[in-house]
Amino acid sequence: MGVAASNLVAALAERPAESAILLDVDGTLAPIVARPELAAVPEETRAEVRRLVGLYALVAGISGRPGEDAARLVGVEGAEYVGVHGLELTPEAERWRQPLRAFAASVDWPVEDKGLAVVFHYRGAEDEAAARGELERVAARARELGLRAQFGRKVLEVRPPVDADKGTAVQALLERSGLRRALYAGDDTTDLDAFRGLDGLELAVRVAVASAEGPPELAEAADVVVESPGELLALLRKL
Repeated sequence: MGVAASNLVAALAERPAESAILLDVDGTLAPIVARPELAAVPEETRAEVRRLVGLYALVAGISGRPGEDAARLVGVEGAEYVGVHGLELTPEAERWRQPLRAFAASVDWPVEDKGLAVVFHYRGAEDEAAARGELERVAARARELGLRAQFGRKVLEVRPPVDADKGTAVQALLERSGLRRALYAGDDTTDLDAFRGLDGLELAVRVAVASAEGPPELAEAADVVVESPGELLALLRKL
């Protein structure tokens, strides 16, 4: 971490009672694994999040998982959890649950049903390039139906056509708490939205957990780049 990045982190840590720590879960707190149900937050990371909850005005997990699932995975009381990329904070998304399920049922592919989104994974496919090509066609069909389709780390996620994302979730949490200083850490395409949600703050620290699978734009937009959830843990210990 360079001097400028260290200074940003140190400045945030000077006033924890006026600051927020906002964290993606999978790929950020929990290492990426072959299947979502196998994910685990290491106990030392959980202990660190618990310490931050005792210091900072707001600690939140903002996840692609349903919020209840993210809360179970992180396992830290006192933190807030927002799921499905902020869609859980958007009432108009509710009416899309059945259309999303109907779309998923029309696709001959194993699906992860998040309620307000459906996810098609291709990690570990025998031919990942061919699998990606097939899911590109699924994405095109979803868009023709008016749904939103976005690729992430070896996944295609299909969501409602609703203006909600991790950025709107970040803004809602910060506005509700009246905080003007925040750090956000994430590893994937949807975390770019969260980075934009910090625009206009008194102090913003954008942390990219970089990987070969992640979008290069994330590291380019970040103030701090770490190479793994383990390196993120070391950064959190400085807060």
